[in-house]
Amino acid sequence: MSYYYSNGSGRGGFLSDLPPATKNIIIINGFFLIMMYLKPDLMTEKFALFYPSSRYFHFWQYISYMFMHGGFMHFFFNMWSLYMFGRVLERVWGTRKFLIFYFVTGLGAAAVHTGVSAIQAQHLMTQIAENVPGAVTAYSRLLATPTVGASGAIYGILMGFAMLYPDSVLTLIFPPISLKAKWFVLIFAAIELFTGVTGTAEGVAHFAHLGGMIFGYILILIWKKQHRLYQYE
Repeated sequence: MSYYYSNGSGRGGFLSDLPPATKNIIIINGFFLIMMYLKPDLMTEKFALFYPSSRYFHFWQYISYMFMHGGFMHFFFNMWSLYMFGRVLERVWGTRKFLIFYFVTGLGAAAVHTGVSAIQAQHLMTQIAENVPGAVTAYSRLLATPTVGASGAIYGILMGFAMLYPDSVLTLIFPPISLKAKWFVLIFAAIELFTGVTGTAEGVAHFAHLGGMIFGYILILIWKKQHRLYQYE
């Protein structure tokens, strides 16, 4: 199953045929990326997501972290996924409903990530009380570690696309594997769960990715139950 959308003119470049929310999210993320290159310390301290006990934490970080990225490739792959799949969902749901879905999955990703961090923090505090070597350093590192990226919301969008179009065939660039969307999403979820539990890929918020998928799945189930899944809002 393939998708092609046009504004009718065939002109205007990369963003011209995008619906408004998808287009503006990409633009805002681009602006934040530029600011990250110009003022990396300030941007990270103010807008990345820190654990609530950290001295760097601010409540707005639960929103702002979604527009932050650690570098161009991180930004590129997230925004390319948004471009490919977000525009499809926004065309189906309308801008308002798509934005609700995007921010619910992004906030859900942050909530799950914070919950997992809380479990880690409690474990480290227990170790600190028992004078376990290295526990104080590990706890300090947890408080000082920022989380950035739209990946939680993007994984939610992938889940949404797979639930609306489960038999659509998707092809990875590398490796060049083609599978139906429903199988891609299941494989991604399994990989994120495995790497998150085993810690085999440090520096990636795997449970945030899972959180985005879980909240996207739940929200679509709610809309289905309310017979609102395909209602344009």
